[in-house]
Amino acid sequence: MAMIRIREAAALLGVSDDTVRRWIDGGGLTATKDATGRLAIPGHILAQFARTHAATAPDPPPTGSSARNRFAGIVTRLITDGVMAEVELQCGPHTVVSLMSRQSAEQLGLEVGSLAVAAVKATTVIVEIPKADR
Repeated sequence: MAMIRIREAAALLGVSDDTVRRWIDGGGLTATKDATGRLAIPGHILAQFARTHAATAPDPPPTGSSARNRFAGIVTRLITDGVMAEVELQCGPHTVVSLMSRQSAEQLGLEVGSLAVAAVKATTVIVEIPKADR
C-alpha cells in the first residue's frame, strides 16, 4: 500500500502542508507514522479524500515522455476485468479516466492511492508513474 507524506499530499490536493496537518489534527484525514517515523497518509485514504477536497493540480514530476499535457494525481478508482482496466485519477480539481489493458495496469503496479501522471495526447490518455516509484 502506498504511503503519502504530508508534503506530497498537500501538492496533490493543491493546498499547503499546514492545511493537511490541520485536517489530520481535526480528524478529517487519517495519518500514521511510516517506516521512517514520519507522518504519512495511506494512499487509499488520500484517494477517497481527494475526490471531494482537491484544488489545483500540481506540476507533474519529470518522466521520459513526448506528451505535453501531463497531470499529476492520485488513483481514486481502479476497475479491472479479464482484459481491460479503467483507471480514474484525481488531478487537482480534474478527474481523468484512462482505459488500458489489465496487464498494463498490473505492470505499473496501479492501485487506489498510487501516485501517477496522466499524459494526454489527442484523445488518448496515457498513465505514467514517477521514475522514483519504479
